[in-house]
Parts: sequence; structure tokens; C-alpha cells
Amino acid sequence: MSTRTRTGVRVRGRESGGHEEHERLGSAQLGAEPGERASLVQFSSAFCQPCRATRRILAEVAELVDGVAHIEVDAERNLALVRALGIEKTPTVLVLDGAGRIVRRGVGMPRKADVIAALGAAVDAG
Repeated sequence: MSTRTRTGVRVRGRESGGHEEHERLGSAQLGAEPGERASLVQFSSAFCQPCRATRRILAEVAELVDGVAHIEVDAERNLALVRALGIEKTPTVLVLDGAGRIVRRGVGMPRKADVIAALGAAVDAG
């Protein structure tokens, strides 16, 4: 079963691994240009304390690796995308490969080492 949302993201039913499949995410959905090699996409809300720390961590990691972008999405202003991706809490971080496919997903403030590891998987996947 598949539906297309106003965001252009196709959401399919749950697969055997319990994860949803999504089309590739690009600048039209994210509101910013993705990185050539990978993107760290952060869904935040205005009064989220962990979102501020997450922003710093992701920005630092993105600066370490050429071709990686940190994109912050305001969850409250992008409800259609939030719903299409099943974002339930902020911060939620999606790691996209260079083609815009979701490689990793995490909820809550990440550790810098975990972000670097997830980024490595995304760069290898792209």
C-alpha cells in the first residue's frame, strides 16, 4: 500500500524489518540543499532544549567531513513531512546518503561518536 503526500514523499506499509520505506528526500522536501555525500537532517521544535545541543553536535560533525550538510527542519512548520516520515519527537535525526535515502534514524540528543559512525554508514551506502 502506498500513498503520496503533499510533500512528495511516498510512504509504504511496514516492511519486514519494521521500518518504513521512503522515496529519496531532496531540497524540495527539506527546504535546503542536501550534501553531496550525505546529510544530517534534524527535526526540531522551538522550545526543545535537547534540539539546541543536537544542532551544535550535528553542525560540528558536518564541518568535519566534506560534502556533508546539516539541515534543520522546524517540525511545527512542516507537519506534512513530519507525518509522512513518522516523526513523533524532537529532536529526531535522519542520516541520508548522497542519493537522499534514509540510512539511519535516531530520536533524542545523539552522542557525537554515534553521529560519526552513522555518517560513515551513509557515506559508504552512497
